Amino acid sequence: MTPFFPQSVSIREVGPRDGFQNEPEVIATEHKIELIDSLARTGIRRLEVTSLVRPDRIPQLADAERVLELMDVPDGVSVSVLVANERGLERALCHRAQIDQITVFLSASETHNARNVNRTVAESLAALQRVIEGARAAGLRCEGVISTAFGCPYEGRVEFTAVAEIALALAAAGAQEIALGDTTGMANPVQVLALLEHARDRLPEIQLTAHFHNTRGQGLANVLAAMGAGVDSFESSFGELGGCPVPAGATGNIATEDLVSMLSEMGIETGIDLPALIACSRHAQEILGRELGSHTLVAGPVDWRQ
Repeated sequence: MTPFFPQSVSIREVGPRDGFQNEPEVIATEHKIELIDSLARTGIRRLEVTSLVRPDRIPQLADAERVLELMDVPDGVSVSVLVANERGLERALCHRAQIDQITVFLSASETHNARNVNRTVAESLAALQRVIEGARAAGLRCEGVISTAFGCPYEGRVEFTAVAEIALALAAAGAQEIALGDTTGMANPVQVLALLEHARDRLPEIQLTAHFHNTRGQGLANVLAAMGAGVDSFESSFGELGGCPVPAGATGNIATEDLVSMLSEMGIETGIDLPALIACSRHAQEILGRELGSHTLVAGPVDWRQ
């Protein structure tokens, strides 16, 4: 039996945030602007451009305000930023004209959350509730990201019920979108299908988004499983930029061009110009001075005329 797949899929490009923050060197602001402005003209309709967090914690994104001031994103492209706390929201509200959405985050496992933000999950939820309420009051859309939703490098498999309870708490606080993150690439398609069906049953009115990493090469297979569960919203990173400090060998997010290429071959609309997107990844290679992990960047799109 052929599984049900959506006719169209919404993709949020997170490379300028999730990708740039994981680079060992700091990318020059002017290069970030070049890439953001180019990505915003590929047909991408959702773009995460930076993170408003402490510069000493993530020096790669210390120029967040400058990026927001200088970028030239066309109307119709929804711009989001990641914030960690109320201070981050205050900074975001100083750039309200450039921002449509804020993203907040916490981990599904206690150990990862403690190592990442030095809080218990309950403490994070309490703090993020205030952030979401403040953002909604300012007219911003809110996404809550649950990291390590499919597995934790310290605790192993995470129970579905724990993920669902966190998602319900974020939704109750006012988050309109919940993203489940495979932060260290531990998910498999059977698990993805089961968890997202469980989440869909518990959160029928919330937009569910899947965020997969390609650490073990299962990213696109997990996308197929997620679509089988009725999910039509994904986050990805051009060039397969991104990653996670643990475990050793963790690679980046699924590459946006690989995702777009697969969906296009399946007849699923994304609205994204694949050659233009590949050109952005090629430019990123030139800026970084190294090859990126995207398969489509290397092989090019499928050409059935040959």
